[in-house]
Amino acid sequence: MSKHTRTDLYEKLKSIFHNPKRLAIMSALCNSTVRGMSFRELKTECYMTDGNLNRHLCVLEEAEMIAITKTFIKRVPRTTIYISDMGIEYFNSYLESLAEVLVKAKQAVSVADKSQRLLSLSQIQYNNGLITNEI
Repeated sequence: MSKHTRTDLYEKLKSIFHNPKRLAIMSALCNSTVRGMSFRELKTECYMTDGNLNRHLCVLEEAEMIAITKTFIKRVPRTTIYISDMGIEYFNSYLESLAEVLVKAKQAVSVADKSQRLLSLSQIQYNNGLITNEI
């Protein structure tokens, strides 16, 4: 089992990576077969607009999770995004915590527990515009 306490697990989920767009960016950078990705490649991979991608990259860069370089290739500007060593370390920690939380959640709603934890539709009645639990 993990060494994380319940509080630690949920605190790690509040991290910078919990935003779906930033999770996609970090995942794409980790899955890249080459070192770094161009702005255009990342934009295509993550299905984001220029402005949206730029905003999330700024947040990740300020937190030192990524590094951004701007160069010219045959007079054409190229922005390349790299995941930092700290970014890899923090992202791995986030993914481990997320995996553990998901396993615990799945166990909590196992088929055996579902009948005890969830109300069946027949137990919920609609009464004068209010949903009530009439057990």
